[in-house]
Amino acid sequence: MSLQGKRIILGVTGSIAAYKSAHLTRLLIKSGAEVQIIMSASALDFITPLTLATLSKRPVLVQFQKDETGVWNNHVELGLWADLFLVAPISANTIAKFANGLCDNLLTATYLSARCPVMIAPAMDLDMYQHPSLIANLNRLNSFGNMILDAESGELASGLSGQGRMMEPENILIRVNNFFKQKEDFKNKKVLITMGPTQEAIDPVRFISNHSSGKMGVALANAFKDKGAEVFVVSGPISLEVERNRFHWTDVRSAKEMYSAALKIHSMMDICVFAAAVADYAPAEIAPEKIKKSDSELTLKMVKNVDIAFELGKIKKPGQLHVGFALETENEAENAKAKLYKKNFNLIVLNSMKESGAGFQLDTNKVHIYQSIGGSISSEVADKSKIAELIIDQIKLAPIGV
Repeated sequence: MSLQGKRIILGVTGSIAAYKSAHLTRLLIKSGAEVQIIMSASALDFITPLTLATLSKRPVLVQFQKDETGVWNNHVELGLWADLFLVAPISANTIAKFANGLCDNLLTATYLSARCPVMIAPAMDLDMYQHPSLIANLNRLNSFGNMILDAESGELASGLSGQGRMMEPENILIRVNNFFKQKEDFKNKKVLITMGPTQEAIDPVRFISNHSSGKMGVALANAFKDKGAEVFVVSGPISLEVERNRFHWTDVRSAKEMYSAALKIHSMMDICVFAAAVADYAPAEIAPEKIKKSDSELTLKMVKNVDIAFELGKIKKPGQLHVGFALETENEAENAKAKLYKKNFNLIVLNSMKESGAGFQLDTNKVHIYQSIGGSISSEVADKSKIAELIIDQIKLAPIGV
């Protein structure tokens, strides 16, 4: 695939793998991309700006100030210019800065200003790559919607052997090509995603809820967005750090509020993904004041909540595609398939509390996906971003309007 007309910012940070950025620049230019390189100060110790400027056919940017005249390199304009922000290699130091919003150079300032998707290729020694703080920072960047190009295994500069080598430029080019190709998958499609738990109030300070974190929903929202969709999120209370300005985002609390928000936009959607863990029941009455601890027992009368997926399934239009989720603890397949047809889903994603590595709060999941037209597929335990890709691949296979 040609990258003709694509604008790419290539960030280069302080790593021995910086020498590979020259080859990567050449590959991107040869594919037709416009490449603007921004280097961190520490990257200058590993490769010269002259080399990269010659290959990119553009001046390499390092400092905010262009020259002694006071003219500056505008990180805001750079962030708006690019179709993709690619940092290869990215060091542990810059990963930490990106993850925590630290902004002490032109590269980090441009990252914070970028409205385009971000792709990073880590490079470091294997012990650094496996350190819990580095893993936490990568997970945080992943939750922002940044694409992580996992380091490859092999001989490292330290003399050790293991995972930590920057992905080879040829493989990065493949990922960049695939990214731009995938951006067309759901172009001009509107996608609704419900996510997170609902909270059903008992009194002004207490509520009934569940352990849903919203991680699967966020992974799906990011994946759809990266594939060109216009994504509408209706989310229960979650504590995840998410770049909400990437989406049309609506915060709700109760099942009633979630239903109202989803119903309002449902008719405009091409695809609806019901990933929220909606409470089945809510207190019949909400106490106007905090309930005092007086008696040894407290009895709550509960009433059934609206079944959001079921109600919207009844008004699903021709051409719309509905995706459901089921979390089961017994008779998993049978119960999931029953929901598939009852709620007029095109496909349903089954989670099992019995599966190790699956369930609430975790960064990983293991799913079984059933299609309404028959057929199913199962995943291994994998990061929820990879599970989201699998689900979207199955959505592309589902016949619209069935």
